[in-house]
Amino acid sequence: MTTTPARLRSASGAGPRAAISEKTLRTDRWWLQPLLVFLGLGAFVVYGLVRAIMNNYYWADAEHYLAPFYSPCLTQSCVEGSSHFLGQPIPQLPSWISPAMIILVLPGGFRLTCYYYRKAYYRSFWLSPPACAVPDGHKTYSGETRFPLIFQNIHRYFFYAAILVGSVLTYDAVIAWHGKDGGIGMGLGTLILAVNAVLIWAYTLGCHSCRNIIGGRLKHFSKHPVRYRAWGFVSKLNAKHQQFAWASLFSVIIADAYVMAVSAGWITDFRFFN
Repeated sequence: MTTTPARLRSASGAGPRAAISEKTLRTDRWWLQPLLVFLGLGAFVVYGLVRAIMNNYYWADAEHYLAPFYSPCLTQSCVEGSSHFLGQPIPQLPSWISPAMIILVLPGGFRLTCYYYRKAYYRSFWLSPPACAVPDGHKTYSGETRFPLIFQNIHRYFFYAAILVGSVLTYDAVIAWHGKDGGIGMGLGTLILAVNAVLIWAYTLGCHSCRNIIGGRLKHFSKHPVRYRAWGFVSKLNAKHQQFAWASLFSVIIADAYVMAVSAGWITDFRFFN
């Protein structure tokens, strides 16, 4: 008969819980995942800040490519040709404000309040907690009931904004089917923008709020077959929400960086035809 060490015995009627001096008894690399998340999200934030401050190289005129971080470009500060969605209804911006600083509020707010991303950056940035069976980095816990975390509750409204963002990026992908000599054409950038739009939609429609909006408050799915089918579709996306969150995060960076490189003349867009 084996005996459980005293320091691992619990207070299940056999006496008080033994004090454990170690912060955690886990011996695996539990710190690796939060570290990778920290590096990944940190890199995205740094890239986004640099691009927002840059305020240049976001429109490739010959190819009709618009960088996602500057779409839609609605101000009179936008370069000629880039305001192909709704024109320029917003007046000229001060020199220290770029169109991206205004645009990124909507997709940034959606991702910041996303249920998956909350888990990701709570663990990797705030150590709350960094992993299962690892102590929280804070002495007290108030949940999302106090400022500023109480604003996490407006995630559903950012979802509505994300639908608009996805629609605009889809429009940009369609516009990218523009031939350099007129007519229809396709380049590598066309494919990149199209893939980015698909991944953005997969991430957006797999959102927990979307699933609740479509299938919530229904007592009988049998009486709502259309909503049931839609709920089943977004539920499949929701099961891969974490994967689509990261895939779309990388795809939007790749798409933005590619358009920037083409616009700046650093690379030449590879054309499949025209």
